[in-house]
Parts: sequence; C-alpha cells; structure tokens
Amino acid sequence: MRKLILFGFLICSTIAFTQEDNFWNNVRFGGSAGFGFGSNNTTLSISPAAVYDFNDSFSLGVGIGYSYNKKDSFNSNIFSPNIFILYRPIREIELSSDLQQMYVHRKSNSFSEKYSYPALNLGISYRTGSVSLGIQYDVLYDEDKSIYASGFTPVVRVFF
Repeated sequence: MRKLILFGFLICSTIAFTQEDNFWNNVRFGGSAGFGFGSNNTTLSISPAAVYDFNDSFSLGVGIGYSYNKKDSFNSNIFSPNIFILYRPIREIELSSDLQQMYVHRKSNSFSEKYSYPALNLGISYRTGSVSLGIQYDVLYDEDKSIYASGFTPVVRVFF
C-alpha cells in the first residue's frame, strides 16, 4: 500500500511542478459508487477520487474507497486506496483501468479475519456529461479472497 500511495503522490507532484499554472484547471473531483444485489447478497461501495485530465482523451487519478458486503450472517468491510487511468477513444465511451490494494475485514457468527489482496479492474462505460455508467471486471479475481460473488461489477463514476 505504501508503494501505491507513494507512486500516486510522485505522479501528482511531477504533474503539479511541470504544469504549474494550468495544473488545477485540469483537475476534477468526484468518484464512483458501486452496488450489487443477488440472492441474500448486498454490496455497496463509495470511492471519492481526484483525476487529472492530460487532454480530452486521457486522464490519471487517485482515490480511496470503502466497500461493504453482506450475505446471510457474513459481512465484510474493505478499505482500498487506488490509482486509475481513464481513456476516451470517443467522447461517449470511457475505458478504465483501476489498480487497488484491498484491505479486508470479514466476519460471520463463527469467525473473523483480516487480510489484503490486489485487484485490477478493467472496465468500459458510456459517458454523458460528467457521468459514466458501465461495468468492470477484476482480472485478478480470486473466489477465495474476494468479497464479491463475481469478477464483474457495475460502476457509476461522476467527476466535476
């Protein structure tokens, strides 16, 4: 996690010093929210973030997330710093790559455990104005570690 945070900080610092006056004109704030519902399963997440727009097609961002999952008597809480890339080949389509380090605390009636694992989500979204709606897939999905029932999750991303 320290390496991920340091890497994000170094990138943002480099951009800030090379762009000076125009840096803050290219920064947008917002984030994403995710949700999933299934048979006795609920997943909710929120991830505030900041993104730097290099141009109309390419952006780099950092964020921090929190997710909650509940299935029957099982529940988990996840804290996840991340760094992500957004690429828009055309104005309405947004491709994303999101590297996260997931810190998990999960418990049920009979056990409690804490661990961490990486996630690399690749996604595609339809973009209109400042809102993107789409789906993403965790290419590092591990059924034994992930709190999600599937590697696929919907995403709603908003930046102002």
